[in-house]
This record gives sequence, C-alpha cells and structure tokens, in this order.
Amino acid sequence: MESSTHALTRGSVPLLVSFPHAGTEIPADIAARMTPEALLRADTDWHLPELYDFVAQIGASTLVPRMSRYVIDLNRPPEDTNLYPGQDTTGLVPRDTFRKQPLYRAGQEPDAAEVEARRERFWRPYHVALRGELERLRDLHGVAVLWDAHSIASRLPRFFEGKLPDLNLGTDEGRACAPRVQAAVEAVLAGQRDYTQVSNGRFKGGYITRHYGEPARGVHALQMEMCHATYMDEPAPFGFRPDLAAGVRPLLQRMLQAALDTAVEAGT
Repeated sequence: MESSTHALTRGSVPLLVSFPHAGTEIPADIAARMTPEALLRADTDWHLPELYDFVAQIGASTLVPRMSRYVIDLNRPPEDTNLYPGQDTTGLVPRDTFRKQPLYRAGQEPDAAEVEARRERFWRPYHVALRGELERLRDLHGVAVLWDAHSIASRLPRFFEGKLPDLNLGTDEGRACAPRVQAAVEAVLAGQRDYTQVSNGRFKGGYITRHYGEPARGVHALQMEMCHATYMDEPAPFGFRPDLAAGVRPLLQRMLQAALDTAVEAGT
C-alpha cells in the first residue's frame, strides 16, 4: 500500500519489519532552509530495506517511510519526551545532526506550529499504518512480532564512548516481548563469533519498541540497532557493500526466524 508518507507491504506471517529511519526525502520547502550538512542526510539508516530484502521470502510485512528523520523522527514520542532521561538525544523534529551540526540556517528553525503540522502530516500516518498492520496480524494469527530495524555510525561520541557493538538488541529491558522470544534471539547472537553484540545496552528500544510491545496481548516488539560498518561504507557517499551484507544478512534472517517461531509457539 503506497502513500505520500510511507509504503506498507502486507505479508502472510505474523511478522512486521519497520524501518522508521530509512526514509531519505525532504520536501523542497524544508530543504531550502537547511544546511549543507543536513542535506547530506548522514544519520539515515541507509540501505536497510535492501539489507533485509530476505523478509519477503519469509512472508513478513514491511513498513518503510519516505521522509528523512530530519523532517520527523518516527521513533520519538509524539509529545517529544526524552526516552533516555539524563542522556543527550535528538528530538521529534531534530535541530542538529548526531555530530551537533545545525540542520537549519540561522533563523530558519521550525516553530511550534510547524512541528505540530509535521506531526500530523508525517508522524501520525506512519503510526496509524503500523498499529493497523500489527492488529491485522494479531487478529489473523493470535500473535504478532514487530522487528524495528535500525542502523547507526559505529562511533558517535555524542551518544556513546568508543565503538558501538556491531549488533544491539533492545527490548525495553525485557518489557516489550516475552522472555522466551528475547532469549531465542539472544541464543542466535551468542552462537556466532563474527559480530560483537549486546542486549539492552546503550540502545534499549525507542518509542516504537516501547509503545507497541505488549507481550501480554501476544504482540512482541524488538529493536535491532546495527553499526553501519557491518554492511556499508560509513563515510559519504554511504555506499552499500554487498560483500559485507552477505556476511550479516544470514544472521539477521536467523534472528528474525527465531523470534517469529518462538512467538508463534508461545501463542499456541
């Protein structure tokens, strides 16, 4: 299902893969007020739908936004509260990049009315689609798994010291999915030695994972934050690396399959 804000593909199994930061579009009226650093879009979750192209074979649903996270951050609460109190973070409508470079030319930042307009125009339709698809899958199958797919630069001193682990699983400290679902994914991670990994470390899951995960209702949400370096070139122009992707893609597939199979078993 195509719209001006997102593309939803409905699958046949109780798995929805969401890519809230994979969008790259910036409307012309907004782009005209932005800095060159903003238009580089460095903080995009580049190429993730391509990396996860195997999910179509699994039969999963996918939800991909069109807009850049610099226009609206779909993984932030609508009221723009900080998900990590006491830690630096970017907001619902960001003002700067992950490296603290201004996104807008002086005096061109969006005001409160514009933030509200963007929330209604871009944020709300994505979340209506996300909620609707999760409910459809749960109604059909009795359970639903939401896999929120993300990626980020390996080194960002603003948010964490040193290099981030390659693979960062987040479940809101176990509140967003059943323990056995988390354990199944962690077992896959523990069974490999090619990538460093952590559960509920610096990234515990954003708004989507925390808000939509309702294991008591059979809806299990997990976030996977990957280092860009696991599948692409981190410096601009941020090229996709098929050779690197070929290494990590089978691991991602095993993790998703483990989450799906375990959730289905738990719901029967």
